[in-house]
This record gives sequence, structure tokens and C-alpha cells, in this order.
Amino acid sequence: MTTRERFHAVMNFKPFDRLPLWEWATWWDLTINRWRTEGLPEFPDFDDEGRSHTENVAAYFGHDIYIQQWIVPYGPGFYDVTGGTGRIATMDDYERVLPALYPDPASVVGNWEARAKRQARGEAVLWFTLNGFFWFPRVLLGVEEHFYALYDQPELIHRMNSDLAAWSIRCIDEICKVATPDFMTYAEDMSYNHGPMLSEELFDEFMLPYYNQVNPLLRERGILAVTDSDGDITIAAPWFERAGLEGILPLERQSHVDVDVLRANHPRMRFIGHYNKLVMADGEAAIRKEFERLLPVAKKGGFIPSVDHQTPPHVSLEDYRLYMRCYREFAEMAAM
Repeated sequence: MTTRERFHAVMNFKPFDRLPLWEWATWWDLTINRWRTEGLPEFPDFDDEGRSHTENVAAYFGHDIYIQQWIVPYGPGFYDVTGGTGRIATMDDYERVLPALYPDPASVVGNWEARAKRQARGEAVLWFTLNGFFWFPRVLLGVEEHFYALYDQPELIHRMNSDLAAWSIRCIDEICKVATPDFMTYAEDMSYNHGPMLSEELFDEFMLPYYNQVNPLLRERGILAVTDSDGDITIAAPWFERAGLEGILPLERQSHVDVDVLRANHPRMRFIGHYNKLVMADGEAAIRKEFERLLPVAKKGGFIPSVDHQTPPHVSLEDYRLYMRCYREFAEMAAM
């Protein structure tokens, strides 16, 4: 199977030759800096063929190639007009910074022509990330101010998310002029270790209407929609499923997420991540035990095990090489 065929087979619960080898959250700079002292080659930001540093590190370790673009709604000068913090407080503030928001999609979607050629050959999976409808108001308002605004300035939150949804649709249209990405993620981070940061009622009022604008268009184009939220997503998973989200990552073990429970409750949702990064420096037995924990769900499809966030810098280069050797064996064992 090609890299792209394998991704679609796994994500659509069809037979696959092995699991993808993929670290969805690329490595901490501190981790890369450590590994360079231990023998990791130096790679440029972009090589002569246009491949990024991240892609070359992935290829060095034998990962399948997944190419991401984060499409942000902040234009040139945004942080200048907001005083360098990105924070506003009122509807008047929001309207004042509008000229520095929502840049022309053609200027921000990047070079999809070259990516499309690699996708067409099956050698790369393409995905993009949009700011979600919890994440974006929080960036503009600040954490505490965002929570107050849900009650004190509901019209401001609706205005922000309505504008964001319309701009996101324009970006999706612009990308799809060149290629249809294989999947996308919404950056949300709306949960912490004990569950979601807002109630289902607030989700339904301030987020669901805007997901309902964007997600049907993604589905029509065959783009898998995945939510990216740290923390314990278990309680909020059915909310996202109602909103047309078809997958969740990273399923952090430190937040006591359990993929067996999620799979039982959401049999057709796709999951990415969930490999406990904290065991990666604990030796081969611990590394294998963690893979064995994930094997039963992985064998059923719809799940790509991957580090549940970035590989931390306490993991040595040799630790990571050992992890990759075990990962390859596990990927073969899970084949359907």
C-alpha cells in the first residue's frame, strides 16, 4: 500500500497492510536539540527539493510522510494593532482589528501544487488545521476574559465565530481548487485533565452552529474532520460527534483518556494518538507493554496509535530509535 492508501484504509475501517508510522505532533525543539548532540543530522528549514525540516526528520526515522498546513486567521500586522498580545475586550475592539484579521485565503493556504503531486503519487497524506470555535475567541480575548464573555458578551462570541466560519469556508474552497486534503483538524484544546472547560449547553450555543456551517462542506469533499483537544475529551466526544466531527486526537493518557471506552461508546469515530509519551525512556519492556495495550483497538481499524503529544526531551535518540523499532513491529502485528 502507498502511504495515502494505508491512511484511508485504516481511517475507513478497511483492511490494511500495516498501521501508518506517524508522529502527528512534531518534536519539541528541546528534543531535537538534544538529539543533535547524540547524532541526529542537521537538516535545513527547507531542502533543495522544498521538503521541510520536519519532513526530513520524519523520513530519517522511517515515518510515513504527512504534510500539515496550519491556516491562521491573523493577517500581517495583527499583533501590532493588538499591542503584541492578540487580546481585545469588546465588540468595538474586535471591529477595530478586523482589517488585520481574515487575510485573503489565496495568500495563506500555501504551495498546494507541489503537495498535490506527491499526494497523487500516494507518497504523502495532506492535512490542514483551522482555528476552532473555542480556540479562536480565547486567543482574541484571553482565557479568563473568554469565559466571562460567553455570559456577558454573547453577541461578540457569535460575531467572532460567524466571521471565522465564513473565512474558513473560503480557505477550504481555495485549497480544494488545487487538491482535496485527506483530513483536517480543528485546533480546540477545550478540555483539561478533568473534562471540558465549558458545558454542553454553551457548546451547543456558541460552537455547534458554526461547526454545522463548515463540517457538511468538508464531508461533501471527502475531507475527514478531526478535533484536536488536549485533556480528557471523553465527556465532550459525543458533542463533537453530533457536530459532524469524525475523529479525535491526541487522547492523552495523562488525562486518563481510555481508547477502549471511547471505541465502545463511539464505534465509528476515528482516533489518533494515545501512546503514553512518558514511557518512551523507560526501556524496551515498557515501550512494548504500551503498544500491547493499544493493539486490540488498533486491529479493528479507525485508530492510528501515535505519541499522545510531542516526544519530550528526556527521551534520548537511542530511546527513540528503540521506540521506532517496536513501533514497526507493532504496526505489522495490527494489520487487518
